[in-house]
Amino acid sequence: MLNKRFLKYGTLILVLFIIGIFISFKTQNKAILGVPEYLEEYEEVTKVSIPSLPKNPKFCDEILDLSDPNIHERLDRELTINTFLHSSTILLIKKANRYFPMIEKILKEEKVPDDMKYLCVAESALSPAVSPSGAAGFWQFMEATAKEYGMLVNEQIDERYNIEKSTRAACAYLKKSYKELGTWSLAAAAYNAGKNGINNQIQIQNQNDYFNLHLNTETSRYVFRIVALKYILTTPIKYGYAIKEEQLYKPIDYNKLEVNKSRINWITFCEEYGISYKTLKYHNPQIRQIIWENKTQNTIEILIPKN
Repeated sequence: MLNKRFLKYGTLILVLFIIGIFISFKTQNKAILGVPEYLEEYEEVTKVSIPSLPKNPKFCDEILDLSDPNIHERLDRELTINTFLHSSTILLIKKANRYFPMIEKILKEEKVPDDMKYLCVAESALSPAVSPSGAAGFWQFMEATAKEYGMLVNEQIDERYNIEKSTRAACAYLKKSYKELGTWSLAAAAYNAGKNGINNQIQIQNQNDYFNLHLNTETSRYVFRIVALKYILTTPIKYGYAIKEEQLYKPIDYNKLEVNKSRINWITFCEEYGISYKTLKYHNPQIRQIIWENKTQNTIEILIPKN
């Protein structure tokens, strides 16, 4: 009888001892992981890694002074936002591999800093987009400005959607702004707010440094967003994007055709070159209608994929 009672209570003590060890281990493990007491009721805690800011960040060789809390926090905000726009940022990284070589070549030829390619990313996410205000294409030109810089814009052909032609027009605009305003950061800000708008604030505030100007919310964030995109796209792995080379969108080889007939049916044109109208439109988004009545004898460039 005594042996049975000893066995019964001994087993109970052993079970309680094991439970105590388990609870102690779990508590210690939480302490090691840094789980605060108010989260102990949760089984799992998701960890989010926040990327640190780059050391001595630059935009077109202008150094951003991170010792200034305002500049530090403005860049931190844009880096945080764009780092965690996961699907959108992944697509930007993929598309940059296709479009950057073409843009970089033109920027170099036009003697515009290479960093300005990230302005194109900020404007349109490297796509033939249309804004609610009517700005269109990779560089988001308004119709009047596009015409001023030599682009053909009408219901049938809209060269704001031609990445090559719009990039050269953007270079001309940025160089003119740089000449008038004195820095590339102010030239970029003028791309967003207009040269007159930036010039007015320079005169009112007696300050010609973009990073020290008080501007509207959109323009004050604009260059910081460009800088954030620069560092994310330059070193995506640092910001959590491990994308394989085969997952990137590849550059496309084209044959370039100059077209200046007085009237073109693009369906017939496609039949002559053995491609579909969908393929023609995909590579030439400047084509807006099936028929082009070229009354002013303009010449446009058409891209035909070599494959």
